[in-house]
Amino acid sequence: MIKSLLIANRGEIACRIIRTARELGIRTVAVYSDADAKALHVRQADEAVHIGPSPARESYLVGEKIIAAAKATGAEAIHPGYGFLSENADFAEQVIAAGLVWVGPKPDSIRAMGLKDAAKARMIAAGVPVTPGYLGEDQSPDRLKAEADAIGYPVLIKAVAGGGGKGMRRVDAAGDFLDALASCQREAASSFGDDRVLLEKYILSPRHIEVQVFGDSHGNVVHLFERDCSLQRRHQKVIEEAPAPGMDEKTREAICAAAVRAAQAVDYVGAGTIEFIADASEGLRADRIWFMEMNTRLQVEHPVTEEITGQDLVEWQLRVASGEELPKRQRELQIHGHAMEARLYAEDPTKGFLPSIGRLDDFLLPHAIRIETGVVQGGEVSSFYDPMIAKLVTHGLDRDEARSRLAEACKSVRVRPIKTNAEFMAHALEDPDFVAGTIDTGLIERKLDSLVERETPDAKLLSAGALLLLAHSGKPIAEQPILSSSGGREWVATASTRWNPLFGFRLNAAPQHKVRFAVDDEVLEIDLDATGPVEPYTYDHEDDGSWAQSEKGFAPHFFSFPASKGGGAGASAGNGAILAPMPGRVTAVEVAAGDTVTKGQRLVTLEAMKMEHGLTAPFDGTIAELNVAQGSQVSEGALLVKVEKAED
Repeated sequence: MIKSLLIANRGEIACRIIRTARELGIRTVAVYSDADAKALHVRQADEAVHIGPSPARESYLVGEKIIAAAKATGAEAIHPGYGFLSENADFAEQVIAAGLVWVGPKPDSIRAMGLKDAAKARMIAAGVPVTPGYLGEDQSPDRLKAEADAIGYPVLIKAVAGGGGKGMRRVDAAGDFLDALASCQREAASSFGDDRVLLEKYILSPRHIEVQVFGDSHGNVVHLFERDCSLQRRHQKVIEEAPAPGMDEKTREAICAAAVRAAQAVDYVGAGTIEFIADASEGLRADRIWFMEMNTRLQVEHPVTEEITGQDLVEWQLRVASGEELPKRQRELQIHGHAMEARLYAEDPTKGFLPSIGRLDDFLLPHAIRIETGVVQGGEVSSFYDPMIAKLVTHGLDRDEARSRLAEACKSVRVRPIKTNAEFMAHALEDPDFVAGTIDTGLIERKLDSLVERETPDAKLLSAGALLLLAHSGKPIAEQPILSSSGGREWVATASTRWNPLFGFRLNAAPQHKVRFAVDDEVLEIDLDATGPVEPYTYDHEDDGSWAQSEKGFAPHFFSFPASKGGGAGASAGNGAILAPMPGRVTAVEVAAGDTVTKGQRLVTLEAMKMEHGLTAPFDGTIAELNVAQGSQVSEGALLVKVEKAED
């Protein structure tokens, strides 16, 4: 067995690997960037080595630094986790050449499955069914468009070297193809250093079914059954479960056997996942399930497989890397109950799922379920890495028990002031179609409006929130605009109040003073007749404003009432100032000063937390000011573009 292990990763997966390694008596070494100097994985490891600045390309993606850290600390092996260098065959070869143990598949296996076009050709040869598409070498836009036209729309453009939903675009009409291709190639080049793409027929009722496979160096390959990862947003998984709902034994046997053949075709060693797409228009059928790709690493969603099989897949990885045979044979593996996993992201669903960055003043997760996380209360969520901050995992005797437990767990998440998708996931878990198991990868997009609905603050909350903010101002306030974080609403306080620490709120002249609360075009006026904070909310005040937390309904609600600073995002939209919604890097500038633009036209593309965000013109007009270039690093609130409104 390996005696010492360096984890070439960060966050929750680094902590997950450290936990199993410690149980096996293996010494662990962490690596960290500037942004992660105080991170949880650094504190949990036996030793930690600084490897560079915060951007991943200068730290976690620099293989030479990681190998040097392993050598310097006497680590015997390197575990790449997932993401970063986990599927980089060149890095795997460098690790082996340095005399270290690579906890992963053979470099040749990574190469064979790492390029989607070559992988599909190999699968066809192995008798594994694949989706119709184009895998050719000619990458000219004209050829790719001609192939897409021949396949028929909708088509899916996928980066050859892609993964994790990056470098992927659905195109519904021929006229949209070239723009989508350029965006996909740009994102692929940024994420993977390779802008080549392939095309696939887009399945209109798709289910994402994947099979966990495992091989050892003694020629044994097994599967650990399937997972269903169909609940996705923009091709990124949100909730995963095992086994797949509606999967009968005949279909399970067929898909799992195909997955084993796929792994055997590349002489696979270690943990891997064979991903399939299923046409679920007539339920799950073996003749309507096709190979998509193989992930030659451990998956984010591996806990649900562990929960239904009772196996520790990280332990399996470490044993196989040590030269041992697989701990179990196929006949010894069985499904027990049902498991689900929800990915908790630092993002705001009410604002188009923009990443939420900053300090975790409150970070309280449920205790009665399995939690995988790499952050703690008081920690920072930065713009440099993936926004996933935790995974919530439940197990039940059946699907409904696992689902209901996960929904309740999502409701009990307490995170502030960072926004999360906890309430969004709770809504998804209680959606009637999801409850019934009639899911596909388009469910979230179809029902997005209902899934991102937020609890509306009631009159008592607004009244008390206004009083609290005005009281702490220390002076009368009239017509002060204040932006509320709950759904982009604005409200205006017109009361004159003072704060009395012994008696709470008092009004100078109640009840004629009111709070005017505007929701879209409707205006609600509320008498300031409260004498203090009211249940079922808890309140507090900080330098930058006040907040209230709901203790009823969906618990993740925090309604903030920031002190007005003027010139905020709401005002900027009206005057044509396009501000950076978060820190990030400008990956594309699609206009020049003086250009005429139309409402909704993309002006700048900003990359943050490994995702692209397009910023568009708020109205027809002219580019009066352009302050960024491609490659610029910008801070939150920076003025990027100024659009001057066209005269009527």
